[in-house]
Amino acid sequence: MRTAIDTNVLSALWSKEPLASDIARNLGNAKKEGGLVVSAPVYAELLAYPKATESFVNDFLADTGIAVDFEFQQSIWLEAGRRFARYAKRRRRSARQGPKRLLADFIIGSHALAQADRFMTLDPKRYGRDFPELRLI
Repeated sequence: MRTAIDTNVLSALWSKEPLASDIARNLGNAKKEGGLVVSAPVYAELLAYPKATESFVNDFLADTGIAVDFEFQQSIWLEAGRRFARYAKRRRRSARQGPKRLLADFIIGSHALAQADRFMTLDPKRYGRDFPELRLI
């Protein structure tokens, strides 16, 4: 069972947030059940983590057995665009203006949908709304 991982999971782990021990345990369990992967946008976002260097990110991913998927099929890009368009339309019609979502969120979600069996994120509500068929952990 392959698990795709969201940026917020790893950044919370690195920040030693209160959920860090739970996150570490969940990552360990997911690794035992199959492969771990981050998409190229997640990798790029990890490089923006405060004081993170490319070597730190690469070493962490290698040490934890997390693969990086840099190659995206056309279907992932198309799915991300379709779902982002639906979100943008819904947002324009909404009287309530909540936080804006970035296209990267939809690329990350579309990658998880196409290339993994489940998706580990700390934003289950946001991903659940736009990717209801995605198994979230």
